[in-house]
Amino acid sequence: MNIFEKKEKNLNELIDKLNVLTSTYSQPTYDLEKIKTEKNEILRQKLEIEKRNQELMREHKYLKQKISNLQEEVNQKSTMEDKFNQDIEELSQETENLVNEIEKWQT
Repeated sequence: MNIFEKKEKNLNELIDKLNVLTSTYSQPTYDLEKIKTEKNEILRQKLEIEKRNQELMREHKYLKQKISNLQEEVNQKSTMEDKFNQDIEELSQETENLVNEIEKWQT
């Protein structure tokens, strides 16, 4: 269970307790209203936290995809660089062979 699920569970338990408390607790109306206000504030905070969590999850998904794309791009460039180096090596070898052939013909 991740930290958000744990906090949500605790918050829901607290809200349930407040609901039970408001329906069974016999205090003056002022205290009852205060408890309801606190309960509503906790619910509002919960909604804000859930909304922020969703935003962070979207951002995380976006950044994860961006990293994946960048890694793929780096891999492609690395492959191209390897091919380029191989081509240079082949050309170098061909040039060396040609120089050797020219030297043979000159002597």
